[in-house]
Amino acid sequence: MAQADSRNEVAERIGYITRVQSFSACHRLHSPTLSDEVNKKIFGKCNNPNGHGHNYKELLFVHLQIDRHTGMVMNITDLKQHIEEVIMIPLDHKNLDKDVPYFANVVSTTENVAVYIWDNMVKQLPANLLYEVKIHETDKNIVVYRGE
Repeated sequence: MAQADSRNEVAERIGYITRVQSFSACHRLHSPTLSDEVNKKIFGKCNNPNGHGHNYKELLFVHLQIDRHTGMVMNITDLKQHIEEVIMIPLDHKNLDKDVPYFANVVSTTENVAVYIWDNMVKQLPANLLYEVKIHETDKNIVVYRGE
């Protein structure tokens, strides 16, 4: 039960919103700082010169006090627009290594995709709202990033 202050008002509560978004992209796991032989050894079939693709499932978590007047942490319509601008337009149906300038010198691992999404999403959202970026690369491979 929420604690009440001396004016008999309910204390502020923190709410968490999760928005799920899917996007498709291809990439090649290859580090320009490593030899071709070392890249093949580290990344295996994911180092295929022609690349490979994924149907990523991204979960974006935001948290903040639930607004007393609106009853919302944030407007979902606004969150959807930010996801469109940060994830869908630059990443969906793209070759991450060739179409996204960030990955020109950064290996396009799912960990680095999560960092890319975090770094760009925090520029769009109010301060301290973004809590977590979780990406399912496959049913078995999941990456979580919290800006640390």
